[in-house]
Amino acid sequence: MARYTDADCRLCRREGCKLFLKGDRCVSKKCAFERRPTVPGVHGNDNMRKKISEYGQQLREKQKVKRAYGVQEKQFRKYYEEAERQKGKTGEVMLSLLERRLDNVIYRLGFAASRDQARQMVSHSLFTLNGKKANIPSMQVKVGDVICVKENKKENGLFKELKDVKLVTPKWLEADLDKLTGKVIANPERDDIDLTIREHLIIELYSK
Repeated sequence: MARYTDADCRLCRREGCKLFLKGDRCVSKKCAFERRPTVPGVHGNDNMRKKISEYGQQLREKQKVKRAYGVQEKQFRKYYEEAERQKGKTGEVMLSLLERRLDNVIYRLGFAASRDQARQMVSHSLFTLNGKKANIPSMQVKVGDVICVKENKKENGLFKELKDVKLVTPKWLEADLDKLTGKVIANPERDDIDLTIREHLIIELYSK
């Protein structure tokens, strides 16, 4: 599977918006997108002035969402196909599936500074899901699921700092920073997505 190894900040510049891939850096003065909001490359400014075709807009929207959630093309296509089989608007169902990935839930609960960090933490088995081992970032959570930091990992420096931080979690999640636990209390709705996404463009692209 192809793996992106270049600077994450280039992805934000390429998509023309913040994808919040670097945690606190994205909201600081060090943010590369704030300092240089042009498309990477020698002809960055020229590319920004070009008129983007309908296909180009659809492709960029798909790439933006893939990069924000950290999934590859094959996996992203599966989310679309799964959403198409379920009831409801395909675009909204697809975003709900992405939001309910375990790594994204860890990030949204505030246990990680970015989705990439959350993915690494899950892979390193720092959490349990309903009391059982959970080391697959793409695992789908459902209403009633409880995510906990493992007892022998609670003294990890990553979590010690959280107790003094006031976090704002989405309304479909519930976090207890003292116990380092989180609970899924509802399914995410369209308004709960923290990124500006035009999902209809992605659906149009895949429907061709």
